[in-house]
Amino acid sequence: MPETITTYEDLLNMLDSLLREPTGFWNGFYEDREKEVPFFGNFPDENLVTYFDSGLIGTGKVLELGCGPGRNAIYLAQKGCSVDAVDLSKEALEWGKERAVDKHVHVNFIQSNIFDLDIVEGQYDFVYDSGCFHHIAPHRRINYLEMVKKALRPKGLYSITCFEEGGILGGADISDWEVYRQRSLKGGLGFTEGKLRMIFKEFEVVEIRKMRKMEQTDKTFGVQGLWTSLFMKN
Repeated sequence: MPETITTYEDLLNMLDSLLREPTGFWNGFYEDREKEVPFFGNFPDENLVTYFDSGLIGTGKVLELGCGPGRNAIYLAQKGCSVDAVDLSKEALEWGKERAVDKHVHVNFIQSNIFDLDIVEGQYDFVYDSGCFHHIAPHRRINYLEMVKKALRPKGLYSITCFEEGGILGGADISDWEVYRQRSLKGGLGFTEGKLRMIFKEFEVVEIRKMRKMEQTDKTFGVQGLWTSLFMKN
């Protein structure tokens, strides 16, 4: 029987079905490229640029989780990195491929659920997640952390941008248990600095701060309502 739970993976898939936006949702989200969505612009995150400018991150092999139309992946490729960029949405990746051609860089775009990736242990110097983590349901968080740790080499770096709790962009101020009572992530979970430190306690904290608001003329993406964090694998 297809709805019989006999394994841990069956349980995870059942919980996914209650909470995850289907692939069709994300394809529809990226289909209209003219929508007034702040991160539709082809500019990299200000924190990512700062990491490179300050020497915290250099060239290497990079995995980006939930890359969308590729703005950060393209920047990383321009900086000389070898980039694998993953997203569920075919529409987003087609847009990203067009952008990469326009910028004359190569990005290995991969259409996949991030939990279905076949990752070789320790193959990446840097893992980046801009806006994916706050859409990860609590029951998948352990898998997510294990995947990031497996992907990174020793002393490899991992960075996220995610919603502030109760921020101006969203960031649901609800407990993990309440997610399942309401059967909803409320558009994306919000976090405090304390929650981030607790969730990523197995990593060394390099920096946790709020994203800086940037003007479009700065050619970088920066808005209020997001945390930026940089961690090192121990």
